[in-house]
Amino acid sequence: MSQQILEAKKISKRFKNSQDNVLTDISFIINKGEFVSVVGKSGCGKSTLLYILSTMDTDYEGELLIDGEILTGKNANRLAEVRNEKIGFVFQFHYLLNEFTVLDNVILPALKLNRLTEKEIKDKAINWINILGIEKTIEKLPNALSGGEKQRVAIARALINDPQIIMGDEPTGNLDKKNSGIVFDIFKDLSSNYNQTMLIVTHDTEFAAGTGRIIEMEDGRIISQ
Repeated sequence: MSQQILEAKKISKRFKNSQDNVLTDISFIINKGEFVSVVGKSGCGKSTLLYILSTMDTDYEGELLIDGEILTGKNANRLAEVRNEKIGFVFQFHYLLNEFTVLDNVILPALKLNRLTEKEIKDKAINWINILGIEKTIEKLPNALSGGEKQRVAIARALINDPQIIMGDEPTGNLDKKNSGIVFDIFKDLSSNYNQTMLIVTHDTEFAAGTGRIIEMEDGRIISQ
């Protein structure tokens, strides 16, 4: 039986001062190793849903479970722990710290988690940096990198704590076709060869078509999954 990594149960959300739901009865399960994309027109609720699933928005109805733990109603400290320990994030913009080298950016979440020695963390980071093909950038500052290199650094950072799931919000939205393809191939490899679970919101139909499963949204509801 497949291990359930994430479950959304009848998640609905309404913005304050609005009579209409932005999300209505969103329910689905993501299992270990699945590569899932979420698609739909702008304004359909994709990013709002991802914000809830990533535990950063707690104002919703329904229930969210990650790695079997009910996170709905948990306090801010526990949610922050879950985000650092169990969720890796890759956004459209890399959010790297320009004053730190590539290596220092990648190790930051692991230093915060404080489960390994600094040497173990650095060795692990170097391994991911090598796997992602950006070993020549390791001592560089982010400002010296291309857009594609920055996004690969962000992916290495997302992987450093062995997350249960990587969540991406338009991770190829700021990249050209070549670099979009590189990032897609990395995600595909992580899912196929490392059994890494991925949930990616995207407007890129070509990207979505290559994922293992597509969740399609329209007007705040899931219309196919």
